[in-house]
Amino acid sequence: MNIHSGKYKCSECGQCCQGRRALTTHRQIHSQEKPFECSVCGKRFTQASSLTVHSRIHSGEKPFKCRVCDKAFNQNWDLTRHLRVHTGDKPHKCSLCDKSFSLSSNLHQHELCVHSNVRSHSCSYCGKQFAIVRDLKRHVRVHTGAKPFSCRHCSKEFMFHAQLQMHLLKSHNEVTWFTCDLCQKKFIRKGHLKEHMQRHGDVKPYLCDECPKRLYTAFELKRHQSVHYRQFSCFFCDAQFKHKRDVNRHLKKCSAVHGISSLLL
Repeated sequence: MNIHSGKYKCSECGQCCQGRRALTTHRQIHSQEKPFECSVCGKRFTQASSLTVHSRIHSGEKPFKCRVCDKAFNQNWDLTRHLRVHTGDKPHKCSLCDKSFSLSSNLHQHELCVHSNVRSHSCSYCGKQFAIVRDLKRHVRVHTGAKPFSCRHCSKEFMFHAQLQMHLLKSHNEVTWFTCDLCQKKFIRKGHLKEHMQRHGDVKPYLCDECPKRLYTAFELKRHQSVHYRQFSCFFCDAQFKHKRDVNRHLKKCSAVHGISSLLL
C-alpha cells in the first residue's frame, strides 16, 4: 500500500493512515502531544498502548513467555528478538563481509563501526567523534562521572555495564561464565566466547581494505589498520595515540573496563 495516497492523509508529512482514529494518533507525533500519563512515575506517552507496555516496568508483569526456556518479557517484540537466541536466526546480512545479525539495528551499527569512517556524533566536552550515539553516550560518562548501573545486592554503582557484570560474578556469584569447550577459557559475554572460538577454527571474517590481511575480530581489524594510518588507536573506545607504548598503557585500563583480558599492540 502506498503510504502517501488515501483518504486519511496527514497534512504535515503526507503519510496516509487506515482510519480517522489512526490519523489522530499519528498527528500526535507532530504536535508532540502526550495525553497518557503514568500514575507511578509521571512519564507521558502519545498512545495508550505505549503506556500499557511502560506500566509493566512498575508492575513487573511479563506476559510474553519463551516456549523454550520459560524466560518472560514485558512486550512481544522482546520475545521475538529473544527467540533468535534459540533458533540462531540472523536474517540481516552485511554486504561487505560475511557477518550477519539477528537485528537490523545491530547490522547498521556494524556497518558504521567496522566499514565506515563516518563519525557524525561529537562529544560536547572534548570534541571526540563517534559513529553511533550509543558509543558517544558511554564516552560522556568519562566526563560526567555518571554511574547508571547499580548492583541490586549492595547498591554499588558502576560507569559501565561490563563492570557491573564482573562485580556480580566476583562478589555475588550471580553472572554465568561462558566457557570454551576446547580450552576451558572463561568469558563473561557470549559474544566474546564466540570470537574466541573463531581462533580455534581459524575463521577470520574481517578483511583489511588496505591489504590482503584477514583478522578474527573487528577489534583486531582496527588495531591492524593503525599500521596503515600510522597512528595507534584503542579498539574499544577509538582513542588515538602517537606512540605504541601510550596506547598499550591505555589498553590495559580500557580492556579492564570492558571486562576482558588485556590486549596489547
